[in-house]
Amino acid sequence: MTTILYETDADLDALAGQRVALIGYGNQGRSWALNLRDSGLNVMVCVRADPTRDAAEADGFTTNDVAAAADADVVCVLVPDDVIPTLQLRPRSEALVIVASGYTLAFGQLDPSCDLGMVAPRMLGPEVRRCYLEGVGFITAVGVHRDLTGTARPRTLAVARAIGGLRQGAIELTPKQEAVLDLAVEQALSPALRQVNESFVQVMLEQGIPLEAVVTELVLSGEVERTYRLVRLEGGAAQMAHHSPTSQYGQMSRAGSYGHLDLVTTMRKLVDDIASGRFAAEWDAERDAGYPRLEELRAKAMAPEILAFESDLRSRLGEGATQH
Repeated sequence: MTTILYETDADLDALAGQRVALIGYGNQGRSWALNLRDSGLNVMVCVRADPTRDAAEADGFTTNDVAAAADADVVCVLVPDDVIPTLQLRPRSEALVIVASGYTLAFGQLDPSCDLGMVAPRMLGPEVRRCYLEGVGFITAVGVHRDLTGTARPRTLAVARAIGGLRQGAIELTPKQEAVLDLAVEQALSPALRQVNESFVQVMLEQGIPLEAVVTELVLSGEVERTYRLVRLEGGAAQMAHHSPTSQYGQMSRAGSYGHLDLVTTMRKLVDDIASGRFAAEWDAERDAGYPRLEELRAKAMAPEILAFESDLRSRLGEGATQH
C-alpha cells in the first residue's frame, strides 16, 4: 500500500537548533528559502557570487559560498541535476542532504557519507512560494535514501512540512521511483502527446480549418486546460457530466480507435533507458561536451519564426489579445 503523509506526520521540532543551508537561489531555491524562513527556520543561502546572491541578500538572507554548506546540519541542494555532481559537496557525517529531485540519488551521482533525503514538490518553483502564501500547499514526493543517524526521516518530513509540501499530502517514493516517473513523463508521455497534437493539426489543415482556429481549440481558448482542471478537482469520470451528450457519446464511442497502435513497446524502451541509467550517462556526456545537442534541439524547437508566430497569435487571440 502506498504511504501518504500529512502535516500531522511531521514535527518541525526535528529541526530545532539545526543549521539549515540552501544551495541555489533559482526558481525552487528562492521559494524554499522564503518558505523555510516563514516556518521559523534560520536559513543560510550558499550560492556563487552572481545575481542569485544579490537576489538572496535583497530578500534579507545571509549568504555565503557553496563550500560553507559543509558546516550545516541540513543541506538542501536546489540547483539543476546536471550541476549537482560538479559541486563537490562535503557535508558532515551527521548532516542530512536533501534534494528536490531523485535523479542524482537514483543514478549514483550524489553519494556523500551522510543522511540523504528527497523532498520533490509536484509544482513549478515559483508556485511553491505562491501556494505556501495562499495556504493551500502542494503535493510532494518524499523519501529517505540513507539514514545513518536515525533522524533522516523526521528531519526530511520536517523540511517537507516547512515548505508547505505536506498540506495536500505527500506520496512516499524512493528516489529511483520519483526519478523514473518524472523522466518518463518528459521522455515517454510528452513526446507521444506532441505527436498526437501534430497529427491532429495536420488533419485539421487538410480539412481547410485555419491554423489559428486549430491552435485556439487546442490551447488559446483554455478549454482543454480547464477540462484537465476539472479532472483534477472532480475526477475523470465525474467531469464527464459537464460535457454535452454529443461530446460524451463521441469521446466514449471512439475511445478504442487507437487501440491497435503499439505505444507500449516504444514507451517501455524509453523508460528502460531511464531506469537502466543509460539516459543519465547520455546526459552526463552531453554536459561534459558543453551541451551541443541541447543547443541544436533548442534552436529547432524555439526557432525565431515559431516564436514570432506564437507571439503574434497571442496578441490577437486569448487573454493577451489587444484591440485592433
